[in-house]
Amino acid sequence: MSVLETLQATYPARYYATLDTPCAWYDMWVYSSVDGLPPVSQLFPMTSEQWAAKGGNVGTKSMAVVNGQLVDYTPPVVPVPLKTQAAAAQAWIMQQANLATAMGEVFTADMKAYVTAINAIAGGTDTTSTALPAQPTDVMTASSTAAAT
Repeated sequence: MSVLETLQATYPARYYATLDTPCAWYDMWVYSSVDGLPPVSQLFPMTSEQWAAKGGNVGTKSMAVVNGQLVDYTPPVVPVPLKTQAAAAQAWIMQQANLATAMGEVFTADMKAYVTAINAIAGGTDTTSTALPAQPTDVMTASSTAAAT
């Protein structure tokens, strides 16, 4: 029996998806041996149409086997902790501070309140907030020394 005949006898559907979420793909008849391949009992047989719909050998479409059906897979949204969001917001604040310094301007009262709130969340002293405050629309105002010249 040839290698192809062995593969065809072991994997009659040719195309398979694993039962992982998301699944991996196998075109079983291209292998040179059955060694190291998962048992057919742990795979979902696919039709040629399903194989083509996922993009064939080069397709990278994320899918999963759910209730015996091959369906598109959308990964769950991973929530970003508020403290991490605040740390990222501090980078934007630093950009604004650098711009203000370069232009001889100062932060508005709204921006100062925003900086205080973000620093409290990032530093862990504010443990009750559930969302970041909105970025102020007015960030800078001319400093009194810049306005006097």
